[in-house]
Amino acid sequence: MTGPTAEEPWPVRTVARKIAEWINRLGTVWVEGQVTQISARPGTGTAFLTLRDPAADVSMTVTCSMALMRAQPTLAEGARVVVNAKPTFFMNRGTISLRAEEIRAVGIGELLARIERLRRLLAAEGLFARERKRRPPFLPNCVGLITGRASAAERDVLANARARWPAVRFRIENVAVQGALAVPQIVDALSALDRDPAVDVIVIARGGGSVEDLLPFSDEALCRAVSACRTPVLSAIGHEPDTPLLDHVADVRCSTPTDAGKRVVPDVAEETARVRQLRDRARRALHGWVDRERRLLDSLRSRPVLADPLTPLDRHADAVQALVGRARRAVLGRVSAETTALCATRARLTTLGPAATLDRGYAVVQFTDADGTARVLRSLEDAPEGTLLRVRVADGALHAVVTGDREPAGEGR
Repeated sequence: MTGPTAEEPWPVRTVARKIAEWINRLGTVWVEGQVTQISARPGTGTAFLTLRDPAADVSMTVTCSMALMRAQPTLAEGARVVVNAKPTFFMNRGTISLRAEEIRAVGIGELLARIERLRRLLAAEGLFARERKRRPPFLPNCVGLITGRASAAERDVLANARARWPAVRFRIENVAVQGALAVPQIVDALSALDRDPAVDVIVIARGGGSVEDLLPFSDEALCRAVSACRTPVLSAIGHEPDTPLLDHVADVRCSTPTDAGKRVVPDVAEETARVRQLRDRARRALHGWVDRERRLLDSLRSRPVLADPLTPLDRHADAVQALVGRARRAVLGRVSAETTALCATRARLTTLGPAATLDRGYAVVQFTDADGTARVLRSLEDAPEGTLLRVRVADGALHAVVTGDREPAGEGR
């Protein structure tokens, strides 16, 4: 048989029948979810359940016999169950449902074991690491609050925060805090507050409850959404002993919503007292510094050099005058000694000079050599007969010519 075409299409009943045949070939499957609705009318043989995925907005209809329902006396809305069912396609309505053959309630022990496995997984990925924690602002501009509508947790956070800082502003997102709708609504509210630039810190608050009631705050999707949030997140879930996984992922864990109201903003009375105390300390420090500097100035002013500044100046002026006199005398003495030494040297030079020698009766005889240069006559050989001589005496000079015999040295008349 060929497939349908635009010219020869299949009717709806054929398509529905083929889908039913294909689904009916499927075997049974085990499904886990949360019961959100139970419809069991008296007098009917079939009960209808709505099974929802706890971490996503997906649900399916489950049908079961009334005998199977009566075998589960604790089955109620919000319970976690594991169902062994076979997919069934209803041709008349074109819908798919699960026909349950067995229903098992997920016990507290199993839930806690799953939470512990998830805790180890998130810790291994570093979602609980201390270095990932961010410090909330000292005084936030606006506080985002995610909590149940008109809940005690909301009243506790608002009352305690406004009692500490009356001007605090809140943006409140009311969501379901338990049941199948809790996780999607909290994640959506968290995303909306994280996108708001006016919100500086986010508080997720819920009052106490059973382990089943607090399960949404150990959900993996919520933990990862808080870890990816850019705004610091405070967790205030349940009471002191309650520690859902959200407490480990959040930047700050508050033991109760009341504690969150106290930690999200400072205490105006305490801060005013601290400012007053710091102002007093600053005033005392300033007065102490001024007093210390004043005593220092008084001490400096009482010193002789500042009490009578002219006397030291006069004393130093006298010392300077004495030093000037000593310097003048030393210079004059040095000049006199050098003058005397110079005169003695001059006398010695005069005594040893050529003029003094001539005054004692000596003469200097010169001759002119072949080059025309005047030279002192030192030997008879330099003055042959006929040599023109120049004889210099004390009061002048005369010229002579060499004639006659020569008298060697050592012979006298």
